Amino acid sequence: MATTFVSVPLKKASEVDLAKPLSKFIAASYPSGEAQAEYVRAAEELNKLRKSAVGRPLDKHDSSLEILLRYYDQLCAIEPKFPFAENQLCLTFTWKDAFDKGSLFGGSVKLALASLGYEKSCVLFNIGALASQIAAEQNLENDEGLKSAAKYYQLASGVFQHIKDTVLSALNREPTMDISPDTVGTLSLIMLAQAQEVFFLKAAADKMKDAIIAKLANQAADYYGDAFKQCQYKENLPKEVLPVLAAKHCMMQANAEFHQSILAKQQKKFGEEIARLQHGSDLVKTVASRYDEYINVKDLSDKISRALTAAKKDNDFIYHDRVPDVKDLEAIGKATLVKSIPVNVPMSQKFTDLFVKMVPLAVQQALSIYNQRRADLVNRLIAQMRESTNLANGVLASLNLPAAVEDLSGDSVPRSILEKSSSVIQQGGLQTIDQLMKDLPDLLQRNREILDESLRILDQEEVTDNELKTKFKERWQRTPSSELYKPLRTEGANFRNTLDRAIQADKVVRERYATHSEIIGLLCKPEAELNAAIPSGNPTKSLQGSEVVMLLKTLLASLNEVKKERETLENDVKSVEFDMSTKFLTALAQDGAINEEAISVTELDRIYGSHTERVQKNLKKQEELLASIQSAHEEFSKSTQSTTNAAQREEVLKKLAAAHDQFVELVSNLREGTKFYNGLTEILLKFQTKCSDIVFARKTERDELLKDMQQSMAKEPSAPNIPAVPAYQTAVSVNESTPVPTPAPRTVFQPKPQPPARPPPPNIGSTYPAAPFGTAPPGTSAPASAPVSASPASIGGTGVLSQAQGPPYPSYQGYPGYYPMPMPMAYNQFAYGQYNVPYMFQPPGQSPFQSAQQPQQPGYPYPQQQYYQQ
Repeated sequence: MATTFVSVPLKKASEVDLAKPLSKFIAASYPSGEAQAEYVRAAEELNKLRKSAVGRPLDKHDSSLEILLRYYDQLCAIEPKFPFAENQLCLTFTWKDAFDKGSLFGGSVKLALASLGYEKSCVLFNIGALASQIAAEQNLENDEGLKSAAKYYQLASGVFQHIKDTVLSALNREPTMDISPDTVGTLSLIMLAQAQEVFFLKAAADKMKDAIIAKLANQAADYYGDAFKQCQYKENLPKEVLPVLAAKHCMMQANAEFHQSILAKQQKKFGEEIARLQHGSDLVKTVASRYDEYINVKDLSDKISRALTAAKKDNDFIYHDRVPDVKDLEAIGKATLVKSIPVNVPMSQKFTDLFVKMVPLAVQQALSIYNQRRADLVNRLIAQMRESTNLANGVLASLNLPAAVEDLSGDSVPRSILEKSSSVIQQGGLQTIDQLMKDLPDLLQRNREILDESLRILDQEEVTDNELKTKFKERWQRTPSSELYKPLRTEGANFRNTLDRAIQADKVVRERYATHSEIIGLLCKPEAELNAAIPSGNPTKSLQGSEVVMLLKTLLASLNEVKKERETLENDVKSVEFDMSTKFLTALAQDGAINEEAISVTELDRIYGSHTERVQKNLKKQEELLASIQSAHEEFSKSTQSTTNAAQREEVLKKLAAAHDQFVELVSNLREGTKFYNGLTEILLKFQTKCSDIVFARKTERDELLKDMQQSMAKEPSAPNIPAVPAYQTAVSVNESTPVPTPAPRTVFQPKPQPPARPPPPNIGSTYPAAPFGTAPPGTSAPASAPVSASPASIGGTGVLSQAQGPPYPSYQGYPGYYPMPMPMAYNQFAYGQYNVPYMFQPPGQSPFQSAQQPQQPGYPYPQQQYYQQ
């Protein structure tokens, strides 16, 4: 039976030399000799094992998985034997994200940490990933393949669940997305769903009872549905995972309906049979129309269609049974045969500790295992007591106790209601909720403004960059802002989505408050007003002081004492301290080794034996009390007869009791919302700083690039080379020693009168003397000592200034007195414009092109807080 299963890709690791640092530590810690040489050889063997496990591609085979298991077991074995935690061994492990396909700037997301716990988590991830790949390769047409696939999927589920429980404690920073608790938790559920589907396939192949097969399929559909919900907001997973899960959810539901329809037919419920087959047909049609490229349901669709056609035909001609609506059908039960295989070290049956003879650190290893045993024991005792308390509370709630025996008068407020009212009033009542709800919009608006301002400065810089790119085209050679800001914009979009989800959460809280505000307000009233608002009822007044009521009150008081005793017991169990170092050191000195299990079990029994006995007595006593309370309540219920007034009174009292719980929950949610917004403000301020920093860097880069472009463009010629002036048009410089030539007598044309000489530029202290630009006006003579112009801008001998010459005054930076006349050129480096303002005109201390109309966004100095999960 061909089907599609989800498998997980492997993480890729960078090469790390384990042998060198481990050998260096061994040489420094142990004396020279055979032992030291053996430990060095073990370190080299461990390095080879890592290369085999993570340094090469792995086949989808048991042997490859065995190598990973052995390497993981070795990591667990050396962890207490080498001081990784003290940073004495400099080992940095680098792993890439398994689901990242590479960013725009090349490469994939990777994380490098000097943590053995990080290495263990990544290797464990690869164990789960390879187990899922091996399971997907199994032949599901035979019994052996089905068993193997189920085993590997359950192993993968347990591995991913173990990572979820331990990865954050193993790292000192946020992990990559693939090993984050949310991601591996989802993968664990997917693997469990696939294992359940394999059991369904095996049950179908073994032709088990249809009732069992239907329950197995229904449980698989439930697992797939839960996995689909968890995957909806995980963008790091491959895109085909979501449709496969959705299709599997529908397909397993269709299988459940099909086999349940067979059971209905056997029970002669022909209408139910048709209804279930129709529902199953609709489900497979949904899969075929939406997810046909991922899941093939043709065989299932044909099987359901044939059964539906036959069932309709038989019902139309023979049975004429009414076909019920699918909503009215009895729910199909669920049966799970799968369980995540827990991670127990060693995971490999072929494991042998390479450093088994390294005993000086064996005490630390023994302590580590002892602490784990102690933690398991303490957690087990505490869990038993808390489960017992929850059980007692649930039983009392189902019996409406103690309120039922407090309200015997029918005309006064029960003591428990008065206590709840007092608690609500002490916490501020509706005013507290109103104030918290009033603060939320301001906190939300503050976060919106920070986010909007962060994105606005990105937009503004990007617009400027695009304009410069359009203006200078190929000259503008730098990374476009649109590409550079993609990660920031993605981060901003995520913040926007987070705010949107928070808005929806606020809406839910407001709706709940609107629903329960009236009854909460009633609970805040004084006792007289509260009593007047409760309908009077006196059906059980005759029971006041009766034997059954007194018995119930006595039993309830005893139960409260038992619960208080458990609180004391829990504190006592947590506070037990005992140093096992001396015991292990003594054992090591006497025996040369430590029998950790024997020593630990003996000492734990001695230390916690009395506490365990007290806990068991407490639980036994509660069990007896609950049995007595239920028996007494039955007798009490027989003595009470409900009337209309009593029922109304009881309903109001229940609402008042529920109002207290709603008040506590609303206040908690609103405070969580306040903490969330304050924490998000801190995060958004960091995001705004990041945006401001990169924009500032881009502006600095832009200004430097503009400056370089201006300098290079100023050096380029603005016009082609002017040809040499003909000799007959060349004017001779005016000088006392050089007479002005006269025209030849044979010239036919009269010479054109010369215009008056242009006045010289004002004397501004230039180091270049002004040169005459023409002849002196009539009636005047040139000064006798006038020097010949030394300006290098003269072309030919015309004395007329050409555009190619540039201004005859100083053009160095900082010269304030020159305002150039417009020049008819394609580009004028002396003109004032938006992007070519000379650098010298920037005011001191002000960044170029910084708008004065951009106010500085004020900071929000709120402390970092964690925001609640939506």
